[in-house]
Amino acid sequence: MNRAPLKRSRILHMALMGTDAAAGAEASPGKPFLLRALQIALVVFLYWVTSISMVFLNKYLLDSPSLQLNTPIFVTFYQCLVTTLLCKGLSALAACCPGAVEFPSLRLDLRVARSVLPLSVVFICMITFNNLCLKYVGVAFYNVGRSLTTVFNVLLSYLLLKQTTSFYALLACGIIIGGFWLGVDQEGAEGTLSWTGTLFGVLASLCVSLNAIYTKKVLPAVDGSIWRLTFYNNVNACVLFLPLLLLLGELQALLRFAQLGSAHFWGMMTLGGLFGFAIGYVTGLQIKFTSPLTHNVSGTAKACAQTVLAVLYYEETKSFLWWTSNMMVLGGSSAYTWVRGWEMKKVQEEPSPKDNEKSGVGV
Repeated sequence: MNRAPLKRSRILHMALMGTDAAAGAEASPGKPFLLRALQIALVVFLYWVTSISMVFLNKYLLDSPSLQLNTPIFVTFYQCLVTTLLCKGLSALAACCPGAVEFPSLRLDLRVARSVLPLSVVFICMITFNNLCLKYVGVAFYNVGRSLTTVFNVLLSYLLLKQTTSFYALLACGIIIGGFWLGVDQEGAEGTLSWTGTLFGVLASLCVSLNAIYTKKVLPAVDGSIWRLTFYNNVNACVLFLPLLLLLGELQALLRFAQLGSAHFWGMMTLGGLFGFAIGYVTGLQIKFTSPLTHNVSGTAKACAQTVLAVLYYEETKSFLWWTSNMMVLGGSSAYTWVRGWEMKKVQEEPSPKDNEKSGVGV
């Protein structure tokens, strides 16, 4: 009997909960292998293009000599505003064309917004520190600068959830930490190290881990819908960013910005917001057509390609040890993903104590 296709919100929820995707991915046994392979290749390609384009575009908006826009909080605020409007627009479109567009209905409920608020604070810190890290470090070092997310996942899982981690997973984390420190050392040796950007990268990694933990707790408040959570997070972010814009003087800086009336500037800003919205969609698609494990592997490979592209695009020359640090980070991340996947599979295959008791009782 064919199973009903799972909604993408459920698949993303399974990914956040760390479950394997073999049961969650939308299987298509009736489709030819070549067609399925082409679909997967297209989805992975779409994820890579969206993610890499977003990083390079944000770098342009945050730190371009030709733009000279020193308002990172406003850039982040505008991207949240674009995401909010897109969510509301797609919700209205789905209500008008229920057969053509599938999107949850969105109605702003202040009670739900208050329930989501603690997560929204972490979400704001995450996206702000991400952009600030990208502003102060090069795209080539960006992946290493934010490489401690896996380490913080392990640490916070133990401190907050009392979950222990296996020796092999800890060993993989050790490789990541070694790669991070070697990368920092080599950036310093080349004279391109920004301690400010590195600190923001570490804080961004911490917030990414906290965001994953709090997302699990808050999802029931939005009926398990990732899109509703995205909507409320970005609405709260837009409100909370306003006093920050005033306190940090970014509104005054924006009024003095030479290209404020430029269509090109606002087009690039809006495109950045579109990429920010699209990355959530293509991430869900990649998990849907592959698995959370494959998604992590794809993300690691994408980070490698992004680093190589950045070095080529900005015409940088890097030392052997610098490349070694990147390989250690990527290798440690891949090893951790593989170990966790292997451990989960092992747990699923082991019979439960109740099953053993039943098998031992004679009928």
